[in-house]
Amino acid sequence: MTGDWRMDRIKAALRGENPTVLRRLTAGFAVIGDVQFLPGYSVLLGDEPDVQRLSDLPKAKRLSFLSDMDQLGEAVERACRRRDPAFRRVNLEILGNTDPFLHAHVWPRFDWEPADLVGKPVWLYPRKRWSDEQFRLGPQHDVLRDAIGNELDHLRSVT
Repeated sequence: MTGDWRMDRIKAALRGENPTVLRRLTAGFAVIGDVQFLPGYSVLLGDEPDVQRLSDLPKAKRLSFLSDMDQLGEAVERACRRRDPAFRRVNLEILGNTDPFLHAHVWPRFDWEPADLVGKPVWLYPRKRWSDEQFRLGPQHDVLRDAIGNELDHLRSVT
């Protein structure tokens, strides 16, 4: 590997060096999130490193990105529903306030979340959750990674 893949996640994915990649999709890469305090958290990375906004893409590629986001959202939903009876829903977000590249967040939400946060944006979780070692992506998430990847494969085979 050349350097730290986190420095340029998209170029690392294009080189096959981003270990969080679940699947290559039409307009991007489905990746599992670095933190898993909401198990199944995933991200769709656009496949053009210099594209910052959805509106930077031509219409056809924009629609492909949104279709990929829909597929990843459904795959996360199916995998999480199967694994956890407290699964509630999936939230989809394209923000871009911190990282200057096109990406979409896919957040599974659960009934076991704290009552004061369950109905609010994930970004209101305490900052400690984002850096707590117990929630860092690791081998303990391999079964979940496989489940989401298998759901993506299934969804792509029926479309």
